[in-house]
Amino acid sequence: MTHALLVIDVQNDFCPGGALAVTDGDAIVPGINALMADFPAVILTQDWHPAGHSSFASSHPGRSGMDLIDMPYGPQVLWPDHCIQGSLGGQFHPNLTIDRADLIIRKGFNPAIDSYSAFFENDHKTPTGLEGYLRTRGITDLTLVGLATDFCVNYSAVDAAKLGFAVTVREDLCRAIDFDGSLAAARQGMRDAGVTLT
Repeated sequence: MTHALLVIDVQNDFCPGGALAVTDGDAIVPGINALMADFPAVILTQDWHPAGHSSFASSHPGRSGMDLIDMPYGPQVLWPDHCIQGSLGGQFHPNLTIDRADLIIRKGFNPAIDSYSAFFENDHKTPTGLEGYLRTRGITDLTLVGLATDFCVNYSAVDAAKLGFAVTVREDLCRAIDFDGSLAAARQGMRDAGVTLT
């Protein structure tokens, strides 16, 4: 009971046809569903932004998606409006077996700060509560899958490793945005943090 599967942001807006679609983002769903049976604990994360979130390009006149700005907590990529609370785009992919989840943790709900990691908001200090949940259940090992490899999977994996969990990322069950070398940088960063990539 010490091993959990952490499924990152397999939501409509990150799949083909969505507001921030990751190429072939939906192709990983059957494999993730099959993998769930191998784990005693399954946890899903869900990007969950209020309308007008500060990470949206639409909240910054004259700015475009993928622009980089400075926020009080550091650099922030501006994104198209996505995964808005209660929207179809914010829902999990319809073929994802969400009933297997022990816990769904929502992130990015604070309008003033984005949250890529399942463990911390982008200030790298404000916790989501996931670490405490895992510790109290005695979970020590995490396998991560989902979207996108170079952002939310990467940040979650690195934070988990820094917190002392044994972390594996199943790259075959992830897909990346790969913007301006972001995938190569993420892979290196995860390896440097002690994450196993398979």
